[in-house]
Amino acid sequence: MKLLVVGSGGREHALAWKLAQSPRVQLVYVAPGNGGTAQDVRLRNLAITDLNELADFVEKEQIALTLVGPEQPLAAGIVNLFRSRGLKIFGPSKEAAQLESSKDFAKAFMKRHAIPTAEYETFADVASAHAYIDSKGAPIVIKADGLAAGKGVVVATTLEEAHHAVDMMLSDNKLGDAGARVVIEEFLAGEEASFIVMVDGINVLPLASSQDHKRLLDEDHGPNTGGMGAYSPAPIVTPQLHARVMREIILPTVRGMEKEGIRFTGFLYAGLMIDAHGNPKTLEFNCRMGDPETQPIMARLKGDFSKVVEQAIAGTLDTVELEWDRRTALGVVLAAHNYPDAPRKGDLISGVPPETGDAVTFHAGTTLTDDRLTTSGGRVLCVVGLADSVRSAQSVAYETINHISFDGMQYRRDIGFRAVNRKHG
Repeated sequence: MKLLVVGSGGREHALAWKLAQSPRVQLVYVAPGNGGTAQDVRLRNLAITDLNELADFVEKEQIALTLVGPEQPLAAGIVNLFRSRGLKIFGPSKEAAQLESSKDFAKAFMKRHAIPTAEYETFADVASAHAYIDSKGAPIVIKADGLAAGKGVVVATTLEEAHHAVDMMLSDNKLGDAGARVVIEEFLAGEEASFIVMVDGINVLPLASSQDHKRLLDEDHGPNTGGMGAYSPAPIVTPQLHARVMREIILPTVRGMEKEGIRFTGFLYAGLMIDAHGNPKTLEFNCRMGDPETQPIMARLKGDFSKVVEQAIAGTLDTVELEWDRRTALGVVLAAHNYPDAPRKGDLISGVPPETGDAVTFHAGTTLTDDRLTTSGGRVLCVVGLADSVRSAQSVAYETINHISFDGMQYRRDIGFRAVNRKHG
């Protein structure tokens, strides 16, 4: 069978890499793909981004199923389109994807269904937003309502920073339509975790837990990014917390969507903040796998992932049991010069080592032209190491990174530090 993965990032490379391991799968197309997917003989890049053209291709080539990686095609209705043409696709409909594509929709939804989250208000008017910030004080969180590619959230530690964020989004229109409304919410302290599940409309299948590192610099300093690294499993997600998140957040979300006439299918990602007492609150929902969490999660997943996706599309996830590598997988993102502001493109990449049993490098912002691998985006590569402990997985990942180089390469040297500190604290 032939499959299609839509997207071009590290998440999509990892999903395609995992699907291609199935003995049933002869080829995985990746649209549009990247330099890493171009180098893998089991994968083939497809230079089509128009959704109707993609559907035509799937029909013509008799693609067995399609898996969608990024948020933009989901928000644009790729799932609705494919289903209307009788094509098998895993992902949420345009209506369900509002959980991610509109912060205001998500917050109002959580309020309606008593799902734990931060207090908030939504504003389109600049003066009202400024007045609200003054009444609440800092720290405070300002979010663009719409999709802003990971750049629409400002955690303001001072009032000045908060007012500047509101002006940037509402007055200066720096984020376009995404920032035409802002959600301002209370700052939640604690430790973050990524809780990702697969949903077939009714049944929910949790994936392995993980933890992302959003800040650019070590010890969580610097600006927020799309994610500088992740590891799985995340020790903060104990069996007790796992059960509580399923009971208080995930299942009420899936059931709540159904009550509102929206059947949720696809990956559902709850970004959690866990306070000092172990209470979880929902920071945000994504209607897709996380990036870079997908890379270590896929590196740990055993068995035939194509069968799991097939069951998800068929609505029979209740019959699936996932098996995980007992080792920890830890992924470190190598970012381009001047990421996240204005990443430089076109730098030559060298030294990416071949995959081994305990290390694999997933590509994101890379392009392959005449056998020359160059940078083409902010997050360039994600190097995943697997080992029996977080500390050992760190060693494998960072040892692999020593071989790789490109001008302006930047990365954090402390991915997994919370898990290491937890053990040695």
